[in-house]
Amino acid sequence: MAVESTPDLATQREANTSPLSLALRHTPLYQEHRKLGAKFVEFGGWEMPVLYSGVIDEHLCVRSAVGLFDVSHMGEIFVRGPRALDFLERMTTNTVSALVPGKAQYSLLLNEQGGVVDDIIIYLLAPEEYLICVNAANTDKDYEWLKAHQESEVELENASARFGQIAIQGPKARELFSRLLPNAAQPFTEAAFPAFTFRKEHFASGARSEELLIACTGYTGEDGFEVFCPAEFTPILWQALLTAGAELGVKPCGLGARDTLRLEACYPLHGHELTDDLPAISSNVGWVVKFKKATSFIGKDALLARKEQGLQHVLVGFEVVDRGIVREHARVLSENREVGWTSSGTKTPTLDKALGLAFVEPQYAAPGTELAAEVRGRLLKIRVASLPFYRRN
Repeated sequence: MAVESTPDLATQREANTSPLSLALRHTPLYQEHRKLGAKFVEFGGWEMPVLYSGVIDEHLCVRSAVGLFDVSHMGEIFVRGPRALDFLERMTTNTVSALVPGKAQYSLLLNEQGGVVDDIIIYLLAPEEYLICVNAANTDKDYEWLKAHQESEVELENASARFGQIAIQGPKARELFSRLLPNAAQPFTEAAFPAFTFRKEHFASGARSEELLIACTGYTGEDGFEVFCPAEFTPILWQALLTAGAELGVKPCGLGARDTLRLEACYPLHGHELTDDLPAISSNVGWVVKFKKATSFIGKDALLARKEQGLQHVLVGFEVVDRGIVREHARVLSENREVGWTSSGTKTPTLDKALGLAFVEPQYAAPGTELAAEVRGRLLKIRVASLPFYRRN
């Protein structure tokens, strides 16, 4: 849910054969990853684990059991003050006023042209206090964008350095938390803890006890949680989760599996399906663009004009019919005329198919439409497919 650009397997192979810069930033779990034998990749200025046992193995573990992801590189920005709600209504596309304490919301930051500065999750912690989770590569950009539009009686704090964050994803995630926190005030059932809600729980390890913010959100298409904790406490929590989930088959997972999981679920990726240049309503996120909300948001007028004019390209899913994999930046053609481009693509472990996402002219967007993608000078037949590729249950 708040999401980030993730290296594909080709990037992974390159990263494993070239030294990483000593200037890269590390999350609080860096030494834990090294102990577990992770392979690393550079992403957005961070040295991050791309895989442990293997992308396919980790992907299937999340689909069948439960996996742990280090997402501590994600950014956390607080918005506080008497005018915090009005400010966020103007800065984001969703209806922030619909939130109550304990609820979270997926939303977008747009520029004046209607392009996506970032996709985010907003948490209402208390009246006049919000937490925004932003993508790792966009943290500084987002903070500066918010600062540039800051109003009186609004306080902004980039608190990213103070937090660690772990994603616990998979059908056994709730059972893992029931074991980790057996004395929690409320159970971890779907009825008691539905999607896009969050709660605070104290977790003790030895003589130390810390407050966790546990949100029922994720970026894999599975049930699960994302947990915020003090940065220095993150390794303790990571080890406790591995121990509590051992009998459930828990595995640490890297950015490689995170990317294949989100692609099967057809979640957009900033820098791929969401960019500063593409209008948000082209990218299958129109459901969080609330044109009728009381407060006009940045980018609204530009998007309304785009709707009136008609979109030049829309996002579709595709399956590769020929043998091969089509990744991002491939030209999409119809009868030798370029009609779009691919934004993501891979061989998906759950479905065992080569699938991807592409932007095409609207007349080619119907499921079943046959097109071609150019890969290293060769044309591969692709077929527009219905979205999402994978839906749990």
